[in-house]
Amino acid sequence: MKAWGSWEWVLAALIVAVYVGFGLGIDGFASPYAIADSTTHMSEKALLAMAMALLVIAGEIDLSIAATMALCSLSMGYAMQAGTGAAGMVGAALGCGIACGTFNGWLVTRWQLPSIVVTIGTLSLYRGLALVLLGDEAITGYPEWLSQWGNGTLGDLVGWPWLIMPIECGVMLVVASVFILLQHRTVHGRRIYAIGANPVAARFSGIAVQRYRLLLFTVAGLMAALAAVQLTGRIGSTRPNLALGWELDAITVVILGGVAIQGGRGSLVGVLFATVLLGSFTFALGMLNVSGMVMTTVVGGLFVGAMVLPRVAARLARATARRSHSTVLKP
Repeated sequence: MKAWGSWEWVLAALIVAVYVGFGLGIDGFASPYAIADSTTHMSEKALLAMAMALLVIAGEIDLSIAATMALCSLSMGYAMQAGTGAAGMVGAALGCGIACGTFNGWLVTRWQLPSIVVTIGTLSLYRGLALVLLGDEAITGYPEWLSQWGNGTLGDLVGWPWLIMPIECGVMLVVASVFILLQHRTVHGRRIYAIGANPVAARFSGIAVQRYRLLLFTVAGLMAALAAVQLTGRIGSTRPNLALGWELDAITVVILGGVAIQGGRGSLVGVLFATVLLGSFTFALGMLNVSGMVMTTVVGGLFVGAMVLPRVAARLARATARRSHSTVLKP
């Protein structure tokens, strides 16, 4: 499937409209520093959305991805308290994410369970573990290097003050580029599309369907861990409610990006554009002092609209085609 189509052009136009419209109405919204700041928050969600998109294209879903982030942050906090260095802390987070994702994939592939049911259960399991282990407390006192990773810029790393792109945004762009190339330019990406379109036919064509499914869940856990490292560095603490509700944001971005919820179709370029669109829009609402409850309502509305509008458009297209065909057949 093409990485760039008509829907990607629509998303690109909407992004321009958001920045132009809010830039004219909000002082400083379109400034380079504000744009750089807006990418920080969306970068973490983009990591989740990329992994979620691959799962949805393959006909699966992971509702525990945000809860996995909380557990990964907790693992990193415990590793810090145990006296491990940077490698130990990051390794603990990544190891936890891989374990959580692999466990989800094992339940889905080994026991033939629906992924939506499995990940609803593991959402409660992972979030519950974080709540039980931490309670109302928080882990703080993270080292400076982690804060630099979450809040610093690429210019800080290379000594170029003019380079104000956040490190998180740089990481996101690298990861997104790898995902896009693998999905749209390799045989593995075509196999994932085939699995989502018809898993039985894919299996008979020689594709290791269950192996790919297990790998995709593991990748989702890995991306949740990477996002947890970045978010923990940005806010400087570990809490059991870390990234609460972000699974809804990730799914909304995936659907808004043009990925078919039934699987088999979608572009990761569209998912990246949808992340920027939703992130810039919510950032503008934040600058207008709009409450978090209103933002949640907006995200929910976009989620419903992103699912309904493509079906409405398809029905209108079919109706138009039938009318055109009837007109041609008339004597």
